[in-house]
Amino acid sequence: MSSRLFGGRAARAESARQRDRRGEGSRQARPPGRLRSLLRVRSVAGQVFVLQVLVVILIITAALVALVFQARRDSLHEAQTRSLAIATTFANSPQTLAAMTGPHPSKVLQPLSERVERATDVDLVVVYSKDGVRYTHPDPSLIGKAVTGPIKPLTSPRTQTIETVKGRSVVGYAPVTEPDGTPVGSVGVGITIQKVAGMAAQQFPVLLGAAGVALAICAGGTALVSRRLLRQTHGLGPVEMTRMYDHHDAVLHAVREGVLIVGGDGRLVLANDEARRLLDLPPDAEGRQVTDLALSPGVVELLLSERTATDEVLPTADRLLAVNKRSAGPGNGSAGSVVTLRDTTELRALSGRAEASRERLSLLYDAGARIGSSLNVERTAHELAGVAVPRFADLVTVDLAEEVLHGEEPTRRHTVMRRAGLSTIHDDLPLMAVGETVRFPDATPQARCVKSGRAVLEADLSTAEGWRTLAPDRAEELLGHGFHSLIAVPLRARGTVLGSVDFWRSERAEPYDESDVLFAEELSAWAAVALDNARRYTREHAMAVTLQRSLLPRDLPDLSALEAAHRYLPAQAGVGGDWFDVIELSGARVALVVGDVVGHGLHAAATMGRLRTAVHNFATLDLPPDELLARVDDLVARLDRERADQGDDEGIIGATCLYVVYDPASGTCSAARAGHPPPALVRPDGTVTFLEVPAGPLLGLGDLPFESTEFEVPEGSQLVLYTDGLIESRDRDIDTGLEILRGALSHPGRTPEQTCDAVLEALLPNLGNDDVALLVARTRVLDPERVADWDVPPEAAAVSGVRADVTRQLAAWDLTDAGFTTELILSELVTNAIRHGTVPIHVRLLRDRRLICEVSDGSSTSPHLRQAAATDEGGRGLFLVARYAERWGTRYTPTGKVIWAEQQLDGRAGEPGAALTGDDILDQWSDATL
Repeated sequence: MSSRLFGGRAARAESARQRDRRGEGSRQARPPGRLRSLLRVRSVAGQVFVLQVLVVILIITAALVALVFQARRDSLHEAQTRSLAIATTFANSPQTLAAMTGPHPSKVLQPLSERVERATDVDLVVVYSKDGVRYTHPDPSLIGKAVTGPIKPLTSPRTQTIETVKGRSVVGYAPVTEPDGTPVGSVGVGITIQKVAGMAAQQFPVLLGAAGVALAICAGGTALVSRRLLRQTHGLGPVEMTRMYDHHDAVLHAVREGVLIVGGDGRLVLANDEARRLLDLPPDAEGRQVTDLALSPGVVELLLSERTATDEVLPTADRLLAVNKRSAGPGNGSAGSVVTLRDTTELRALSGRAEASRERLSLLYDAGARIGSSLNVERTAHELAGVAVPRFADLVTVDLAEEVLHGEEPTRRHTVMRRAGLSTIHDDLPLMAVGETVRFPDATPQARCVKSGRAVLEADLSTAEGWRTLAPDRAEELLGHGFHSLIAVPLRARGTVLGSVDFWRSERAEPYDESDVLFAEELSAWAAVALDNARRYTREHAMAVTLQRSLLPRDLPDLSALEAAHRYLPAQAGVGGDWFDVIELSGARVALVVGDVVGHGLHAAATMGRLRTAVHNFATLDLPPDELLARVDDLVARLDRERADQGDDEGIIGATCLYVVYDPASGTCSAARAGHPPPALVRPDGTVTFLEVPAGPLLGLGDLPFESTEFEVPEGSQLVLYTDGLIESRDRDIDTGLEILRGALSHPGRTPEQTCDAVLEALLPNLGNDDVALLVARTRVLDPERVADWDVPPEAAAVSGVRADVTRQLAAWDLTDAGFTTELILSELVTNAIRHGTVPIHVRLLRDRRLICEVSDGSSTSPHLRQAAATDEGGRGLFLVARYAERWGTRYTPTGKVIWAEQQLDGRAGEPGAALTGDDILDQWSDATL
């Protein structure tokens, strides 16, 4: 079509080229044709060229004048600034002040002024006293003379333009003052106006050169623009252009196809009569934006795009149009496009089917984006029901097997299910609510689809009988609401039927058909996979929660050393790896532990359990905090290497741990940490301190040693241990979290339970993205009346003295029943220390909930329990200790070791019965030996 419309233009251009060839001989003596046409003032291009050149000359001239004035102002300002700066520097010089207060100021200042004039290229430097007497001057005859007129002391720098002996000058004045601010005189530095003008004149050649270059560039650009205008008119004269317009107008009115020309800016340039009729365009459509013409979105998109179209079918309000589109010029369509339109209403039925297919594809796309947004079975069922209403069905119900809701896999295909999802466009339908149990009779479509594993179509509910058997009364009400067809589809994933989904139609007159069944099966297949993923996650999450609950302590031990409370908050993302523990140690001491494992889920819970068990085992060895963390660090590194060798990408390097040991006998704590936040100490007066425990590396790195710190804890203080999830989040950095924690803890008189509640309320008003473990312990100090200790000389005879002291102390404690057993245990431990240990030897007796005997010496050699032979004279000491103490062990100190043993105060530790007697001891040897 565009070739028919604009064929005349091409013919005219060819005619012009022929005329040019006929005049070739004459053009050899004249400028080239395009340049000659450009220089003819009668042509539009020539007139535009001359006008543009004149405008450019006028603009450049005005800019040049403005730049000259600006250069002069800049030079004058520069002279003012320069003179004032030199005057200020001269005035502030200590040499100037010293000379002016000296006996001969002119003798010192005149040579100095002359040097400044030469060095700075100024015209005069004059120094005045506060009375106006000149100390220096370019004219020596004026030195020592005062200026005429009233004299006011100069208090601040200033500039002015005045007449001087060297002509009109810019002079900058600066005061000379004593250190206390008392004015002594002033300094004036002048630059003549002639020199200032010379500075400005130096810029004239540059300005003139720039103006010439700008004129040349603008003239060249103007010539190029005019030449392009000449080329775009193809050398046509006014008469030829008028004739072309007439032909063009006649063709547009006569053709029986709609013709549109759209500009590159999206405006409608031209529309013929047929196009106006087909698109129902308003009379003033030409010149308006295409988006303002109330066209269908598809037509608007095509008209504004840069793509070509060939017989593309687009719907409008009441017809279908076959559209062809081509660019109006070379390039990518920026010059606009030509569009032709034909009425193809007979294609409406085909377009309807294509639209239905498009809607279904769109629905499948939306279903893929919306269904399965969470790993929750019930929510996924709601999403399935919601995405299909009202675009595919007017009522959707989702029923799942009971096992699926609990994360289990259905063991068989049964028809007793629980309603998990429901969505409808009606508000008053007689339906079973979500959560109710549904029992489908065998004749219902739902039962048939679950048992067969294939979708069931009921195209006419009014004549079908099987679906009514579920609830006959409700069936009649559904028919009364207009429901006429049903598709029941099994939710099948990985070969297992999880339940069924029912699609009901009421608003559309046409019933479901086989194509709808295929679409329903595809939609349900997407949803079934999402439901099965949610089911699997539910099962794994339940397993992880169960594992975590079994690994974390349910109740904290009731200890005399401290009162403890805890909180554990799992993250929204799932089960995490935060953990805590309170471990009873020897000597009435207690270990407080908090740790954090990277990640969530079953892996994190299992790793947490392994680390907690490892800390428990190492704690039974009575290791100091730094050595215990070093053992755990080695364990983590070894476990991570084993996982890597087995191809497991989920390593455990990066776990953190804080280990604190509190001793109620001395009221001290020792702590070490591996990449964990420091503990907080809340003193009885409410003062909060974050203890400066050296931050060791994360567990498993093994590159740096751990370091323990010991500090005193006043009685009644609270030790607060926590994980980073408490103080750090996506919208809060760790420093801010620590300050909030400090404020929440700074309230004296709280119990540990109250402290836990206050901390969580301040820092975690809502459940966070990370799990949180919080452990708060209020310390107690063991009464000194319950502690007795003695130094023991390294002599065998000292054992009897220790027994006597212990007997007296037990009598004072009203524990005479435990006297014989305690004497036996201490006798064996002290004897062992004297024979095999080194000095100093010390005995300590603690009365807590148990009676604790401790014997320390300077040796680090640990005794070992062994089974003595019948003929052995020794080797039974530790055996007796282990036999009659509830528990015993060894812990190492920086100066040696401590061997301890504990006894129950409410009866014998080793065996039930009365106190230990001599016969019990003799039982350790056989009768034959005795």
